[in-house]
Amino acid sequence: MTIKDKLAAQKIYLFLAALFITSLVVSNLIFQKFFYWYPFDVEIFGAKLFEISVGILPYPITFLITDLISEIYGKKRANQVVIAGIFASVFSLLIILVSDSVPAINSSPVQDDLFSTVFGNSAIAVFASMTAYLFAQFIDIQIYHFWKRLTKGKHLWLRNNFSTWFSQFIDTFSIVFLLCTFKILPWSSFKGLLISGFLFKVLVAALDTPFLYLGVYLFRKRFNLKVNEEIELV
Repeated sequence: MTIKDKLAAQKIYLFLAALFITSLVVSNLIFQKFFYWYPFDVEIFGAKLFEISVGILPYPITFLITDLISEIYGKKRANQVVIAGIFASVFSLLIILVSDSVPAINSSPVQDDLFSTVFGNSAIAVFASMTAYLFAQFIDIQIYHFWKRLTKGKHLWLRNNFSTWFSQFIDTFSIVFLLCTFKILPWSSFKGLLISGFLFKVLVAALDTPFLYLGVYLFRKRFNLKVNEEIELV
């Protein structure tokens, strides 16, 4: 690759990392709002299928991005993005804690009680999310590269879905378990939220497979990469 191509690859990597970190941080901030999506009239443990937090919406994007980075830039670069995401989450948590401790003036559009209601549980949410995320993302990367080595770079759909399914279950279980433990959510919701969250993520993982194929195709065409060939950044 020429220096110009490597600089272009570096720029794309930075944009992917920015999208990844933004999706992760935003999911931690908006998690307290729940919504429903009823494609099927099914109840699981007394709860409608797909009654889930809006925080789950940007989360699958992070797994798509790490799979794309793993495929094109390699395992080391994917792990670096994960670590950067953890740093960003901790930093956003510190900002929220400081903001929550500062008293609002009388004319403030958002008063202390409203701010605390929306962001007050963010500390626990970020802790729960980071704990689950740390395990899930590293497991996702490990499994992805295991299947990549085993298939010698072929069968992209296989490693994309298998790695995401397993890691997403760990992620969903850990988050719901910790939120119930810290009494942010009632234990009566545990089974329903676990199954709904996991099935939703599995569905999204299956739907994002064509986008991963498209991304890999565009990268290989732009940088003239062979199957299983990775870009080494400066």
